[in-house]
Amino acid sequence: MMKTWLALLIAVLGLSTASGQIRPKQMLQIKITGVPVREQARIDNVYQVSNSGTINMWVIGNVKAEGLTNAQLATTIASAYKNAGIYNAPTFIVTSQTDAGDVGVKSYTVGGQVKVPGPKAWTVGLTLFNAIQAAGGHTPFGAINRVKLYRDGAVYEYDLRNDKNKTIKVFEKDMIEVPQTGWNGR
Repeated sequence: MMKTWLALLIAVLGLSTASGQIRPKQMLQIKITGVPVREQARIDNVYQVSNSGTINMWVIGNVKAEGLTNAQLATTIASAYKNAGIYNAPTFIVTSQTDAGDVGVKSYTVGGQVKVPGPKAWTVGLTLFNAIQAAGGHTPFGAINRVKLYRDGAVYEYDLRNDKNKTIKVFEKDMIEVPQTGWNGR
């Protein structure tokens, strides 16, 4: 009965928000519940819709977002994680933010060996791990053991193989670099 009401609510919201369809370059806040807190850190973040209308999610990769409502995207993501056998009963919450090009958006920048480098929307509580995930994660050539954080003229280096470094806070205007691995694979 509860699932029927939820499906009906999602359908009504979807029909009544045609102008609320997701567009390329739009910023989306995505949160997950129904999973352990440690797992939430892998998903909870701000994602930018690519020019091709997709968002890059942890493990499952690109998910088509353009043309969907927030509720439809939440359902699509939940189904993808269930079908992949990653989560049994996840609940996703998708909320829209301003476009990346809008004046007043607080941002940080990710560069180097990440899949989608460039400026990203900053939110309070953003962690170093989530900031890199918002850039699509590191490439196969990314030295995740030597991530550089540039802040106020200082450079800090972190090994993100160490869990405590994943929770380092990222602030507005920070720059993050994932360098390329050297000849020795480090």
